[in-house]
Amino acid sequence: MSSVFGERIRISVFGQSHGLKIGCVLDGLPAGEEVDEEALYRYMARRAPGKTGATARRETDLPHIVSGLMEGKTCGAPLCVLIDNADAHSGDYAQFQDIPRPGHADYPAHVKWNGFQDYRGGGHFSARLTAPVCAAGGILAQMFARRGIMIGAHVLRAGTAQDTPFDPMNVSDQELSLLAEHYPQTLSEQAGKEMLLQAEKARALGDSIGGVVECAVLHLPAGLGEPMFDGLENRLAQAVFAVPAVKGLEFGEGFAAAGLTGSVNNDAYRMKDGRVTLSSNHAGGILGGLSTGAPVIFRAAFKPTPSIAQPQLSVSLSRGENAELSIRGRHDPCVALRAAPCVEAAAAIALADFIL
Repeated sequence: MSSVFGERIRISVFGQSHGLKIGCVLDGLPAGEEVDEEALYRYMARRAPGKTGATARRETDLPHIVSGLMEGKTCGAPLCVLIDNADAHSGDYAQFQDIPRPGHADYPAHVKWNGFQDYRGGGHFSARLTAPVCAAGGILAQMFARRGIMIGAHVLRAGTAQDTPFDPMNVSDQELSLLAEHYPQTLSEQAGKEMLLQAEKARALGDSIGGVVECAVLHLPAGLGEPMFDGLENRLAQAVFAVPAVKGLEFGEGFAAAGLTGSVNNDAYRMKDGRVTLSSNHAGGILGGLSTGAPVIFRAAFKPTPSIAQPQLSVSLSRGENAELSIRGRHDPCVALRAAPCVEAAAAIALADFIL
C-alpha cells in the first residue's frame, strides 16, 4: 500500500485534508517504550497552522492516542493516533473539481481516479497529512533520544533570506534542542525575521516563495543501512519526498560535489582516542548507503506554495476549454517555514527500521 512505510516497523498514514479525522498507525514498535504525550503535543505544535507567515486555518492538532499504550508505555499492539479536522472550509475548493489548480495534483489525480478523488484541500495529497507524519515521527524521536540519537532541522533558506548552515562536523545536541524553541526554526533569529517578512510580502502580492530545510541526525553508529535499495539515502529520500512540496534532496555537498575534485571531496580517515574518525564530512555522513559515524546532513528543497491569489491559467475539464482561476482560501505563503519538524519526522520514520 502506498500510504504504508517500513518493514519491521510499519507506519501507515490515513485521512484527507477535509475529512472528519486524520491519523497514523505504528505497528511493530518494541514493547515497554514510554510515550510522553505532553512532549508529543509540543512537537506537534511546531508544525501546527495559525502562525505568522502561515495559513490562517486554526487546528489544535492534539494527537489522541487511542490504542497501543498501557499505563503510558507501548504494549505490543498497534499504536493508533487520531487528529481532528475542526476548521476545514470545503466551500473554498468547489471550483477545483472542474478547474484543476496549477502546481497541484488535481489533474493527475482526476485522471487516475476518474474524477472520484477528494479534491477538497488537496485530499490525501494535502500538507495537512504531515500532522500524522509528525505524530509518528515525534513518538519515534522519543525512542531514539533514549538511545542517544538526535534529529533536528532548521529552515536554511526562504526566498532569498538565508540562515547559517549546520557545521557538518560539529553540530551539537544543544544546537538541535534550541531549534525546537523557535519559529521559524532557524539558527539566526534575524534570518527568521527576514524569512517571515519575505513570506508576508509575497502574500500581500498574492504570491508565494519557496525554501530549503536542512536536517541533521547525530550519533548514528557506523554501518547502519542495507544496500543496494535500502541504503540510508534511499530510505531517507523516500520518506522525505512524502512531505508535500519537496522537489529536491541532497546529502552532504550534494550537487556541489560535482564541481569538486576527489582530493577535496574525499573525507580522510584518522585515529582519535583509539577510534576511527573523519577529518571532514563532505559525504553527509553516508557512504555506499551506510552511515559513516559522522553526522548525517541533508537538505530538502520546497517549491513555492502553488495556491496563490493571482489569476492563473488552467482548463475546464467539463467544458473542454481553457479557463482562468484565482485561488481563495487560507494558504501558507511559504510552506518551508513550518516544514522543519515535518522533515525531522520523515527522517525518524525512515530510520525506525535501522534503529529500533
